[in-house]
Amino acid sequence: MRLQQLIKEVKACDECASALPHGCRPLIQGSTSSRMLIIGQAPGAAAHASGIPWDDRSGARLRAWLGITSDEFYDAQWVALMPMGFCFPGTGKSGDMKPRRECAPLWHDRLLHGFQGVDLTILVGRYAFDRYLSEEFASLTDAVGGWGQLLPSRVALPHPSPRNNRWLGKHPWFENEVVPTLRRRVRGLMG
Repeated sequence: MRLQQLIKEVKACDECASALPHGCRPLIQGSTSSRMLIIGQAPGAAAHASGIPWDDRSGARLRAWLGITSDEFYDAQWVALMPMGFCFPGTGKSGDMKPRRECAPLWHDRLLHGFQGVDLTILVGRYAFDRYLSEEFASLTDAVGGWGQLLPSRVALPHPSPRNNRWLGKHPWFENEVVPTLRRRVRGLMG
């Protein structure tokens, strides 16, 4: 199946509609020429409302970490965006609820096969870590710190949410070492 047709199917998915308090609005972006793939958590309330992935403070921080503009970030020829859960899962006691578990098994393998031009996969947050790196590293912090083992093809990042400011404060090496290296890798891909 062609990638663009598959993306249309993802955008029309209503597999877990009955469990989504705000309804289905799957958010995804990408093309066969995308050079970077960002696997995040799930859209937040602002992204759900606008229909634009990462359309919030977390997205602004992620773009800053990558050293790219919004125009570059939302250009599917450069960046594919594939969350662990494609729809906003709603809000719980301490923030957004975790991504719906139906999404990744239903769509990820087929989408990954279609993203043929990807040279760098960026795994953002605990849920992406759990699915894609937990057999290699004991924790997300270990995976983020293992950037030298993962690059040039993969890298793990903490979630860029303001809720993670404490983690960032306890791990200054992330912004001192990982972010500059990541920016150089991203710039190298984007020419």
